[in-house]
Amino acid sequence: MNSVISKLGLDRFSGVYLGVILIIVFGFATPEFLTPATFHVIASSQSIAGIIAIALLIPMVAGQYDLSVGTNANLTGLVVVALQGYWGWSLPAALVAGVALGVLIGFVNGFIVVVLKVDSFIATLGVSSILTASVIIVTNSVVPPQPTSAGWKSLTQFEFGGFQIVIVYLIVLALLAWWLLEFTPAGRYLHAIGSNRDAARLAGVRVNRWSWIALVLSGGIAGIGGILYTSLTGPSFTFGATLLLPAFAAVFLGSTQLFPGRFNVWGTLLAIFVLALGVQGLQLLSGVTWLSPMFNGIALIAAVALAVSRGRSRSKGSKQSKEVEPPNEAAERHDSPALTGVS
Repeated sequence: MNSVISKLGLDRFSGVYLGVILIIVFGFATPEFLTPATFHVIASSQSIAGIIAIALLIPMVAGQYDLSVGTNANLTGLVVVALQGYWGWSLPAALVAGVALGVLIGFVNGFIVVVLKVDSFIATLGVSSILTASVIIVTNSVVPPQPTSAGWKSLTQFEFGGFQIVIVYLIVLALLAWWLLEFTPAGRYLHAIGSNRDAARLAGVRVNRWSWIALVLSGGIAGIGGILYTSLTGPSFTFGATLLLPAFAAVFLGSTQLFPGRFNVWGTLLAIFVLALGVQGLQLLSGVTWLSPMFNGIALIAAVALAVSRGRSRSKGSKQSKEVEPPNEAAERHDSPALTGVS
């Protein structure tokens, strides 16, 4: 059975198989599903979710949580809109200020985690609550008007190959994150910290510095996601909260794809779009609006359970391989000159 699973790639590409099955099933169930419009909607709507998932992924590689990515995005998007609408800032200046705000939020998260020694889950949850209050303070409980400049609209609503340009932003950001995490010393440090924090420290990795940097990167990327979301759909007080759960579901489900047991960029994006296919298909069939949070919640629980199960299986297998040693290998070790002292 295991050999069949391995040959079919079910242990690494189950998300691809599931996506194909969803397309076939919903394609037969509702012809409206297999239209360019459906895939354009999924691509544009999930691109922002993918960006937020990447923001969450980077600190999670280093064993840190950032529960503030959603509210960070919400606040940053509203600030960029307010800077243009209320204070007359130019688009480039507002964009720079918005990204800087996201980076600042990430820096504050890092300070609380590294310097004040607060667990990242608690620290970023508290910061998220503060940012929610800050949204109301900054806007005075009034949603700022959408900027009317052509540049602001074309930031996300310009089409590229029939798709809105946000999908290109997602691909570029994913490539950069993939390069950072898989092909640079920084990425190796982050993976080492997430794998075994104490061992990484003993190996000379500056654990606190790189954990802080991961949270800063997370804050900056979340800020970018918030700006793009606001440009795409308009300012809102509540969109940030809707981005967090899908991001968590995608990151954990992505850790079971392509490189099982390892948080990775492409597995995360695969999970984002497979989940979106399921939600979109069910919504077309039923027409109800509560399917998205329900589906994402179930997916998050299932993904974490699957990731934990695989981790336990891998740990058990490793332990058994160490305890049970073939006789010929044991004999070779005892006969080895290095061990017996005989040259």
